[in-house]
Amino acid sequence: MTEIVIALLTLGGGAFVLIAAIGIVRLPDLLTRMHASTKAGTLGSLLILAGLAVFAGTVTVISKVVATVLFLLLTAPIAAHMIGRAHARTTRRRTPSSAKDGG
Repeated sequence: MTEIVIALLTLGGGAFVLIAAIGIVRLPDLLTRMHASTKAGTLGSLLILAGLAVFAGTVTVISKVVATVLFLLLTAPIAAHMIGRAHARTTRRRTPSSAKDGG
């Protein structure tokens, strides 16, 4: 039964990582690519790490997985936000006609 749970978590995580990779390649602009990589990539990584925690089952590995999950959940949205802000600022400077958004 444990092997089935590990397989489902790992395959589900791999599927989300694959979806993130396809999104990065196929989506048209930076903001949608960033959305795909941040959301699906983070979820895929979390599922793979959960599969690792179930597979190993030791306190050492589980604590490292929890630390890594917290690190991913704290840094991925902040990094995406910063990249989005940098893109918005450079885009506004290049095209003065983008003042239609009110900013």
